[in-house]
Amino acid sequence: MVSLQDAMPQPDVIPPITPERLAKVFKAYDVRGLAPEELDEPMARALGAAFAKFTKSDRVVIGRDMRPSGEGLAAAFSEGVTSQGVDVTDIGLASTDLLYFASGYLNAAAVMLTASHNPAAYNGMKLCQPSAKAIGADTGLGQIQQLATQPASPTEQRGNVQPLDLLDEFVQHVHSFVDISSLKPLKVVADTANGMGGLVVPAAFNTLPFDLEILYEELDGTFPNHPADPLQPENLADLQRRVLETGADVGLAFDGDADRVFLVDERAVPITGSMTTALVATAILEKEGPGPILHNLICSRATVEAIQEGGGDPLRTRVGHSYIKARMAETGAMFGGEHSGHYYFARNYGADSGLIAAMIVLDRLSRSNGPLSSMCNPFQRYSQSGEINVDVKDTTTAIEKISNVFADQPQDRLDGLTVDCGNWWFNVRPSNTEPLLRLNVEGPDASEVTKRVDQILDLIH
Repeated sequence: MVSLQDAMPQPDVIPPITPERLAKVFKAYDVRGLAPEELDEPMARALGAAFAKFTKSDRVVIGRDMRPSGEGLAAAFSEGVTSQGVDVTDIGLASTDLLYFASGYLNAAAVMLTASHNPAAYNGMKLCQPSAKAIGADTGLGQIQQLATQPASPTEQRGNVQPLDLLDEFVQHVHSFVDISSLKPLKVVADTANGMGGLVVPAAFNTLPFDLEILYEELDGTFPNHPADPLQPENLADLQRRVLETGADVGLAFDGDADRVFLVDERAVPITGSMTTALVATAILEKEGPGPILHNLICSRATVEAIQEGGGDPLRTRVGHSYIKARMAETGAMFGGEHSGHYYFARNYGADSGLIAAMIVLDRLSRSNGPLSSMCNPFQRYSQSGEINVDVKDTTTAIEKISNVFADQPQDRLDGLTVDCGNWWFNVRPSNTEPLLRLNVEGPDASEVTKRVDQILDLIH
């Protein structure tokens, strides 16, 4: 195993990376690409030096997931950071929410080496400023990208590397969001998909009264059982089957870096991110009192109504963690949720954590007189299409065409195009990384949604 302390001596000058190569891996929220074809160790070294120049922090926390390419990339990034006289705190294997916790707990800038739910051939970097403050395209990624195109001369004094294990502190932090004494011996099945949930889930649950079974707990970045993307229904099949076989109260599905979670109820029916947002928001409002709650614009109208009924002030945001974290800081929101399974907490430095969200749902279920499906019933008000991706060469022209067809209906451009058609609405927005349009439709029932999806798809094509 490569230790960041044993990184190879760096060259006199860290060579720059061409703008063309960097453009392939810099996305709206992070850095991501095929490793090593697009993202290799020389690039990681240059990005480490660029990040050290960019951040105002005197140290950088580095964590990585279980992908085979992660050790070398983390070591190279560390070399780049220390070449600029900035210290490194190496937390080793970690989930992304553990990395965010470390950034807040230590008040240090941080990088997580991960490609989240992408296949094994990919790797990437999620970057943040001290206290887990997000870095996106508009808040620093562009500057880091530009800095990496310039040669980096080492400073006279090299930074130090210090290993640090923060798993126990992270677990205590997760537990602080619930009353441990109120938890009941629920049967829980968790599918960690050979991802970093295999590290943090057992650590968080070991001292709790739950009867926990973990599927695919072994950390294996080749994902031998199924992809670590719980947003895709086919990747929930093993969890659903096991929930029914064991009579479990709930199933939890984590993605590769374990910052997202999706739930299935005792009938093995998937619970949408919108519904989980409503559940968690209601719990937080009951505990903390009235206040602003964020939801992205893809969340169901039922989510908005649940927040209002709980005494909260629902605030609509763009899709994406950097936007939501910035909005949380602006508004003082206690919580924010996304349809994609990201859940953000003010007491978690504004960062997202699937584990904290799962813990709050389990706490609420422990206090409930009925099963999880009964808890969700009050929010079963509308039908949603789910996100439909459509290949489109010219996304701008397609969106304008749709806008013109619905010119008589209220529209907004917060993120792509959202049109309110009374008893149904839709959003269509371009992908940040591919020639795709992402379509979401919600209506009063499944037949209406199907009809409207077909209508919009006909316009797109």
